Amino acid sequence: MASVIRHVTIDCADPYTLASFWAEALDGSPADDDFPGDPEAMVRTPTTTLLFIRVDDAKTTKNRVHLDFQPQDRTRDEEVDRLLSLGATLHSDHRRPDGTGWVTLQDLEGNELCVERSAGERAQG
Repeated sequence: MASVIRHVTIDCADPYTLASFWAEALDGSPADDDFPGDPEAMVRTPTTTLLFIRVDDAKTTKNRVHLDFQPQDRTRDEEVDRLLSLGATLHSDHRRPDGTGWVTLQDLEGNELCVERSAGERAQG
């Protein structure tokens, strides 16, 4: 049997703060034993577990791996607005006039994430 991915690990300067952002972004929950100043923090969602680890190196280039969001109960544009209200910032907008495309945002420490159209939007064409 092949290995499974236990969690996705993200290096960062402030694990607890970044985990708190991602917990809200993904409607997840931080681990009960994580507190401000901890060297690591975990977020569990129904489909994914993210682990945030403190590292001294600052992020200097584009991430080689990033997460793509597909909203379940809102549109792509509503999800972009929600994530911006949580503290994400707009990195680049790839939405096209025909409704296709995606939006690239950055989390509180500059890690990229993309927001795609919802399944409902895709079905409508």
